[in-house]
Amino acid sequence: MNPRPHSRTTGVSILGMLLAIPMLLLILLFLAIGFYEARKAYWDYQVRELCAKDGGIRVYETITLPPTEYERFAKRNWIFPNKKEANPTDTYYYVVDIHYYRDWNPQVSRQQYFVVRNSDGKVLGASTRYGRGGGDIPGPWHPSSFTCPKISKDIPSIESSIFAMGGAK
Repeated sequence: MNPRPHSRTTGVSILGMLLAIPMLLLILLFLAIGFYEARKAYWDYQVRELCAKDGGIRVYETITLPPTEYERFAKRNWIFPNKKEANPTDTYYYVVDIHYYRDWNPQVSRQQYFVVRNSDGKVLGASTRYGRGGGDIPGPWHPSSFTCPKISKDIPSIESSIFAMGGAK
């Protein structure tokens, strides 16, 4: 005679499967999170490398403005029209060039912002930034991002690097 009834063996195996399913789902969840986090870390590393090569501000010519003109531009937060909207009377305009290294999730790009003198078309300075957007595990939350160089109040803008206030009022 069999010391264990058939129903008891079946009950243990069903209970084991019921416990194994949540464990398997947890393992799959941790693997998915690890995959997405590792992928973001990889692209953040790539952004740091690109930024180290040519990220930041480059000034090709410094312009000294009379105090009234300097204050007028500073009051407007150095907002110049873009090239398409610039009038012949505008002294300066800007051009933005965006290059996508990766156009899908996560998106990796380089954004270059150029300040140009309208009279001769000379580029006075350029600001180059790199960024990663997205790459997170899918869900209802807002995607993360990473940019380089960081934007900070302590770091001068391209405009304040190019333009200086001259003489007395």
